[in-house]
Amino acid sequence: MQAKRPAFDEEAAAAAAIDEALAEHNGDARAAIRSLLEAVSYLEKARDRALDLVSVGYARGRVD
Repeated sequence: MQAKRPAFDEEAAAAAAIDEALAEHNGDARAAIRSLLEAVSYLEKARDRALDLVSVGYARGRVD
């Protein structure tokens, strides 16, 4: 018999992530947002580089 896993509380997880981001920047919301925007930009550039390396035939045109 499998034990029931507690339901994932998405709202609580988001609140914890926000609190963690703010704590990493000593409560400075602007610095936390700046850091998150830089991370998003880095990930978008990494995605674009990866897409450039994937052949259209391999991806069958499904990669955007």
